[in-house]
Amino acid sequence: MALAVVFLPLLAAAIAGFFGRAIGDRLSQAVTCGALLVSMGLGIALFFVVILPHAGPQTVPIASWIVAGGLDADWALRLDTLSGVMILVVTIVSAMVHIYSVGYMAEDPGIPRFMSYLSLFTFFMLMLVTADNFVQLFFGWEGVGLCSYLLIGYWYDRPSADAAAIKAFIVNRVGDFGFALGIFAVFVIFGSLDFTTVFAKAPAEANTVIDFLGWRVAALPLACVLLFVGAMGKSAQIGLHTWLPDAMEGPTPVSALIHAATMVTAGVFMVARLSPLFEYAPTALAVVGVIGGTTAMFAASIGMAQNDIKRVIAYSTCSQLGYMFFAAGVSAYMAAMFHLFTHAFFKALLFLGAGSVIHAMGGEQDMRRMGGLWRKVPITYVVMWIGALSLSGIPLFSGYYSKDTILAAAWASGTAVGRYSFTLGTLAAFMTAFYSFRLIFMTFHGETRADHATLHHAHESPWVMLIPLIVLAAGAALAGYFTEPYFVGALHTWFWHNSILVLPQDNSLQAAERLHGIVTYAPLAAGLLGIATAYLFYIVDPAIPERLAIQYRAIYLFLLNKWYFDELYDRLFVNTAFSLGDGLWKVGDGRIIDGLGPDGIAAAATELAREASRAQTGYVYHYAFAMLIGVVALVTWYLFPR
Repeated sequence: MALAVVFLPLLAAAIAGFFGRAIGDRLSQAVTCGALLVSMGLGIALFFVVILPHAGPQTVPIASWIVAGGLDADWALRLDTLSGVMILVVTIVSAMVHIYSVGYMAEDPGIPRFMSYLSLFTFFMLMLVTADNFVQLFFGWEGVGLCSYLLIGYWYDRPSADAAAIKAFIVNRVGDFGFALGIFAVFVIFGSLDFTTVFAKAPAEANTVIDFLGWRVAALPLACVLLFVGAMGKSAQIGLHTWLPDAMEGPTPVSALIHAATMVTAGVFMVARLSPLFEYAPTALAVVGVIGGTTAMFAASIGMAQNDIKRVIAYSTCSQLGYMFFAAGVSAYMAAMFHLFTHAFFKALLFLGAGSVIHAMGGEQDMRRMGGLWRKVPITYVVMWIGALSLSGIPLFSGYYSKDTILAAAWASGTAVGRYSFTLGTLAAFMTAFYSFRLIFMTFHGETRADHATLHHAHESPWVMLIPLIVLAAGAALAGYFTEPYFVGALHTWFWHNSILVLPQDNSLQAAERLHGIVTYAPLAAGLLGIATAYLFYIVDPAIPERLAIQYRAIYLFLLNKWYFDELYDRLFVNTAFSLGDGLWKVGDGRIIDGLGPDGIAAAATELAREASRAQTGYVYHYAFAMLIGVVALVTWYLFPR
């Protein structure tokens, strides 16, 4: 069963990719969608098998992969609650995205290629979440990076899509360099890359020190921080986040698949998987918590000022991933995974709902050119409300249960990192609710700002696109309520019994159960205040945002331009690299290497030949004189005493 779940998407990708032209668009769609639906059904069944109380971590061997010296890495599938949850999330969301793509990409000329890329991406993600060792984890990690490049740059005839794909690839390589160094460090410390072996040895290696760049440093925190650098790139945390909004150049189904349940959550999954290491590296956990809390606030602030409907949701993803990381930073890995689970439903819903709006508006993505659309797209309107309410953390919707648990655990941890994360997370809760309903009000309410032709064209999406929206809306509305007892409630110890380690002194989730008072209501109050503010700004008095943008222009431009991270990186890295390359080309290569090398020798030979040719005058007496000089020189040499 496990092998079928993982390899069916690969088989479908191969069929659509290699034989797509022969079998045509419809059959390519049928093969890929059918394979994902079967994989989803088997994944759901597998999930219920692996969470059984008697089920310890199970390993399904595939083949011996690498046997070289002290490195022995098998290709195998690790099945436990953690991988079961990820399989559930990946297969459900991916299946819905595949079905949605049938309608959204109906007019695209490269349907088999697109469907093949989607299925290949799903295969690599499933390989990542079922990895039994660091080598296989790295294989899946790099595979989803490759597929994200292919999917973001799918419309390769657009220069903006090409640039976005290259940017995503390069920024992720920066993070992946740290990730690779972390894997090397793990091998140096433990002499193995097998999860079971490494986890068993972690307590004994907690105080080990190693040499790093000439310094004696604690080995385990160093390895964990380096591994987290990889997570920062893949999960778009502050500093390595700049690729995420540009990735919106890909088709909308790609945005939903990459930014909801799969690639960007790989970093969160990795930290949870490696909890037996991070628990013995409190310094690394503090880094994770600070970066996560900062990202949650930073990305939410940018989302408030963006006008592209997909970019708003992209920065929302970045912010919500920050919540997951600072939950992990206070050892509330179960809460992080709970938010990953609920977030997959409502964020995929919002992205696909945005795609439905874009489809209705003939490709328009600027919310300033929308408004009053709810009558044109009533089903999309309703499901987008569900997604926005869940994202804003309103009670009874999925996001409420997971987000509040994260913030409660952060405060209950009693650490400086926890209090820092709680403060920024509560501020981000206000911003999240504000930009979520800013999107709803600007897109669906008020007077229309679209031109007459676009508004006349606007229509509801076909059912092949609406059915996935309805399925995801059900998850966004109900998944949190029904799964809360298992993920973080009374049954969470039973549920996570075989996959996550939390040391007793770090159990912030247990401490959160005793929390009471104003702290428990602060996130909900912040969310409701954010919704009320958005209603005031965009329904009651729509002139307020423009007045504030003029009055506080510097702040507005700071947020609109994404804290100027791209401009800063252009100046520090891009322009510096161009200047260095230009100097090495013109001075190093042109003047020194070529100037003194091939070009210099050729120029010297040419000049020598030119000077020698001047002796060829054509006059006999010149030649006779030269012969006489030669004879004199020869006689002198002969007679000179030696």
